[in-house]
Amino acid sequence: LPPPERVPTKNGYLPRVPAFPSSSPPAPSRIAVVHDWLDTWRGGENVLAEVLSLFPEADLFALVNFLPDASRRHLLGKRAHATYLQRIPGARCHFRKLLPLFPHAIGTLDLSDYPLVISISHAVAKGVRTTARQLHLCYCLTPMRYAWDLRPAYLESIDARTGWRRSLAEALLDRLQRWDLATSRSVSEFIAISDHIRDRIGRCYGRESAVIYPPVDVDFFTPPKPDRATGALYVTASRWVPYKRIDLIVEAFRALPDRQLRVAGDGPDARRIRAAAGPNIEFVGELDRTALRELLRNARAFLFAADEDFGILPVEAQACGTPVIAFGRGGTLETVRGPGQAGPTGVFFETQSAAAITDAVKRFEAGPPIPASACRSQAERFSAARFRATFETHIQGAWESFVTGGG
Repeated sequence: LPPPERVPTKNGYLPRVPAFPSSSPPAPSRIAVVHDWLDTWRGGENVLAEVLSLFPEADLFALVNFLPDASRRHLLGKRAHATYLQRIPGARCHFRKLLPLFPHAIGTLDLSDYPLVISISHAVAKGVRTTARQLHLCYCLTPMRYAWDLRPAYLESIDARTGWRRSLAEALLDRLQRWDLATSRSVSEFIAISDHIRDRIGRCYGRESAVIYPPVDVDFFTPPKPDRATGALYVTASRWVPYKRIDLIVEAFRALPDRQLRVAGDGPDARRIRAAAGPNIEFVGELDRTALRELLRNARAFLFAADEDFGILPVEAQACGTPVIAFGRGGTLETVRGPGQAGPTGVFFETQSAAAITDAVKRFEAGPPIPASACRSQAERFSAARFRATFETHIQGAWESFVTGGG
């Protein structure tokens, strides 16, 4: 569905107004938008689409560009300028294994002719080479988590828990961390996706940052018709990687045999998660947006066990009028209102354990009903329209300050 207040074109959507109005200082002659990599469509790509809708004249850069044409149309048909990693045999399927080359590769992108650089970074995009004559604004999804906060999970994922493999991987991650810190100093200004990430930017880089929440498509994820009864199923959905902790949710519902859980998604943890399931748990695989919306609309509550930087899915669930039972840490503390807050939209559990999730489900059921209207109202705080307006205003202000010498 077309995002609101935008004009459809053959390749995508254009903004209804120019990003730099005539009353501002002269607009930047060229704009570069840098993304880490383009291979699948997830939350970071939603951000990228909204940024490009504001700056349709911008040129797009990334480590690699393997995004299917069907997804690329949401980027106004743009094909990213990629690095030499694109040409390495087998890179389409295995480019993540080239992690040691990422810092060098991102540094080979020539952005010297772009007065304004906007990077959207959770890994290396912010490490592009810029000078003091350029304004580099980084919309930081997170500092590089496998170098800072998720090192044990990363070592396990590459089977480097012990021995020489661990020593080699630790040395690589130490080098990546030093590079990540060093390149943070060339960023003119950081913009964080949440207060949680603002704190992490301060801890990792020693830098201040503004907060602009990422866009959620609340115009697509909407509640069911008013006369439709709420479902009795509990629901969770995610890519099945270790830090998402889908295994704990499945384990919790094995101890709740009289409740039904429906699990969407797939990933590296699939075999272990499926093996731990009881008969009251149904796996429905990866779903398209329409099927996911239907699942969320029919859920009694959505479960979320990850310590997430922001967490798009809990907001999409609330946009559908569905309460959330979530781990009370990270971005969900900003996107879900707990029982002690006005207009609560969910329940939190304090530890990542099956027992804590089981207890939270029981507390949710014993508490007062959470109205769909409260959930919907909370989700609308994170709309794409609000993101565009806030992001555009922030970029305009930063550019004006830079041009007039106040930056």
